Amino acid sequence: MAQHRKALWEADLDEDLQDVDLNLAIGSYGQNGLYEDGASLRGQLGDTLVELPEGAAQPRIDEATLLAVQQQMAQQAAFAQIPDVVKRFIAHFHQAVLENNLAEITVAYESGWNRLTEKFYAKTEWPEAEVIAPLVNDDPIFLILYRELYYRHVYSRLSPDIDDRFHSYENSCELFNYLLNSDGPVPLELPEQWLWDIIDEFIYQFQSFCVWRSKVKSKTEEELGMLADANQVWSSYSVLNVLYSLIQKSKINEHLVALQEGKSAEEIAEIVGEYGTRPLYKLLGYFSLIGLLRVHSLLGDFTLALKVMENVELNQKSPFTRVTACHVTTYYYVGFCYIMLRRYPDAIRAFVSILNFILRMRQYHTRSYQYDQINKTADRMYALFAICNALSPTRVDDNISNIVKERYGEQFAKMSRGEEGIPAFEELFLYACPKFISANPPPYDDPEVLSTYINDPPVEPAQRHLSLFLSEVRAQAPVPTLRSFLKLYTSLDANKLAGFLDADEEEMVQQLMVMKQASRSVSRVENEKGLLDGQMISTSDLDFVINENMVHIAESTVGRRYAGWFIRNTEHAQRVLDTLRVAPLPVPQRPAPQPVEAAKEGATAAPRQGGQKVAWGSVKAA
Repeated sequence: MAQHRKALWEADLDEDLQDVDLNLAIGSYGQNGLYEDGASLRGQLGDTLVELPEGAAQPRIDEATLLAVQQQMAQQAAFAQIPDVVKRFIAHFHQAVLENNLAEITVAYESGWNRLTEKFYAKTEWPEAEVIAPLVNDDPIFLILYRELYYRHVYSRLSPDIDDRFHSYENSCELFNYLLNSDGPVPLELPEQWLWDIIDEFIYQFQSFCVWRSKVKSKTEEELGMLADANQVWSSYSVLNVLYSLIQKSKINEHLVALQEGKSAEEIAEIVGEYGTRPLYKLLGYFSLIGLLRVHSLLGDFTLALKVMENVELNQKSPFTRVTACHVTTYYYVGFCYIMLRRYPDAIRAFVSILNFILRMRQYHTRSYQYDQINKTADRMYALFAICNALSPTRVDDNISNIVKERYGEQFAKMSRGEEGIPAFEELFLYACPKFISANPPPYDDPEVLSTYINDPPVEPAQRHLSLFLSEVRAQAPVPTLRSFLKLYTSLDANKLAGFLDADEEEMVQQLMVMKQASRSVSRVENEKGLLDGQMISTSDLDFVINENMVHIAESTVGRRYAGWFIRNTEHAQRVLDTLRVAPLPVPQRPAPQPVEAAKEGATAAPRQGGQKVAWGSVKAA
């Protein structure tokens, strides 16, 4: 039966669900004709409310009953407006969730939902959960999952109002309470992509609410009153509590440690217990680790953000690589945390790894419904890579370097000029950094303090982090100029160098110390376990020592990577050859026909004298 329904479902997607036997698509719902006609639904649901025996007196209806009747009639009218193809989709989606059929759920989630959104709901909301409830027999779990998709659509395609923000929080609480507070593991299976999207969207809606909440001046009186009464809605504590609870319930850290220690599957199952052995909880716990990395980064605690990832290995075999959006998000936030901790070599290594992956998988990404989001994140990582390479110059992959120069060549050139490049650093940082949030809301519950807050608002989180970052950039501002002079010499008198810099000797020594400090950084080495672990290394190809009044310079050169150069040029030559092979041959030009009169004159003309015809057809002069 499931296989038969799956074939019908795929046919629905290709043919816009036009030719499906409705009773078969609905399955065993026991509501014949429910989806064929809105009038039949009104007859089934509304008879007991609106029909009275003939001659009976009209009873008085209290206000609550009248409101309930009006609400039900409105829902019936809304139900009648739902296209039949959408009704069939929801009924089929529900049946797949009931049966834990991951194949059908995946097709419905990744393909069906998005295609129907583009066709029917590109600029409007999907039907509310209460409207489609009769299609799913009022299944509370499916309605929670449906609302999760509903509010995600509102946030991504439309503009959520304050009711949407509050209700999406309530729905998230219902979902996580069901998962965490049930008696034993819940009998639910969802695809990996959906589980990641649940965690990702939960954090995104929290971030969006915090940014919206911080803009006090744009709030109406009603919104101010609602925010004053709901301090705990989308609070940092509640979001962190959900993520840490999922990690503890799944025992994902213990699972990862056991895997690294090489324990058997039976030993791991004994360690993690009944929750940790279920794919639903294991993946939610794992994705919650990535979620904590993101939340702590948004709150500005970059050390703790990397600390929670200490058991996650950054390699191509990690579970997060199976979901491309999770893979990209992980490397983006890890790389950004390294930038804020002044560990530029580690940040460069993270960005090069994920950007090469995106380049290799570009053709696959075009088929993903998250293609645009992946591209935007990649573009921000190119900007962050340009910042890192300006602060810690190093020879890296030519493909990445060429793309960075193509997109941010102007800013990159400015960033190499010391103080002159600070505006370029600021521009790229504000473009590429996350949307930082404040952990504490404005004092909506105290009008007097709120008025003071409005008149003297605190510094925006992004501006605060920008000022911290630019302080490091300004400290390193003399380095590019000093480096350009030192590269010209193997030894140099200190007084002469000070003259080049238009500075006295003491100031010159300070600049040399700044350069020495900038050329050293903590960096991860091979076999390091945690993302915070590392050793102090030299990050520059230029080193120097000061001996009495002389500066001795040593420069290490890196040989050209001929293998990569030959591979790129071979690929280019192959592309040129393939282009020539498929190009059509040029059409030979036919000689223009001569007029008849001219041909006759040519026939009677005397032959040319005084020359001998040679091999290539011309006449040899006598």
